[in-house]
Amino acid sequence: MNAQQQYQPRGFRVLPTVVKNLLIINGLFFLATIAFSARVNLAEILGLHYFFSEAFKPYQVITYMFMHGSFGHLFFNMFALWMFGYVLENVWGPKRFLIYFLITGIGAALIHYLVFYFFEARPILNAIDHVLENPSVTSISAFFNESGNFFLFSDIEVAYRKFFERYNELINTNPDLAVQEGINFLEMYRTAYLNQPVVIGASGAVFGILLAFGMLFPNSLIYLYFAIPIKAKYFVILYGAIELFMGFSGSGGNVAHFAHLGGMIFGFFLIKYWKRKNIY
Repeated sequence: MNAQQQYQPRGFRVLPTVVKNLLIINGLFFLATIAFSARVNLAEILGLHYFFSEAFKPYQVITYMFMHGSFGHLFFNMFALWMFGYVLENVWGPKRFLIYFLITGIGAALIHYLVFYFFEARPILNAIDHVLENPSVTSISAFFNESGNFFLFSDIEVAYRKFFERYNELINTNPDLAVQEGINFLEMYRTAYLNQPVVIGASGAVFGILLAFGMLFPNSLIYLYFAIPIKAKYFVILYGAIELFMGFSGSGGNVAHFAHLGGMIFGFFLIKYWKRKNIY
């Protein structure tokens, strides 16, 4: 019995319940983001902040999956959700499909911020902590001279430039005040830095869905650009390799490549667990 026969659903629906409601909810969140943009930044409230940020709220682990930064971001995620998700929901049923969607989405967030901490945040935070434990004109000046690029993001750059100008003046006129203002700035910056990253989008869960489709229907054909046929298993491997390369190379702008990989990783182990337990 091949994979397609083994997982053939008995009752087939092109727009099953969970997929339909996920499409509706994502669309409503996107419209709300536009409608309330002049009053409130919903991406800041519902997007997922770093877990140790003051801006982090537990509900963001779920709500971030329903926020999107542009129509293109929303459209391609929702198209992939429908294209691969409706097959999986017909196979698994609505409850298991929803569980899979949420777990892969949460897993994507965990992997993304683990990578963020170990490869980006930890060196910066350790450097700040070292200075705060041994504050002096020498240590603070050395930190700023060596780490100026840390401060070049939009929320803090202007404040940094103003502070640094004043700090350089105080070094010669009032070193003690310079040290105190340096400490205050570093503490403020630490908070601002941790509050800065925000992840939005269903991409992590969608990549988990793509992985599931490739595992359950490995020989099904997917048409790249609606023209080039490729088996689902090779398509998944190719996409995973591309995301891994782009994640480590830092290309792709603000795209959370490791979140995509996180969705695939959690999806892989969840499917293996279900298969081992003979759940489906």
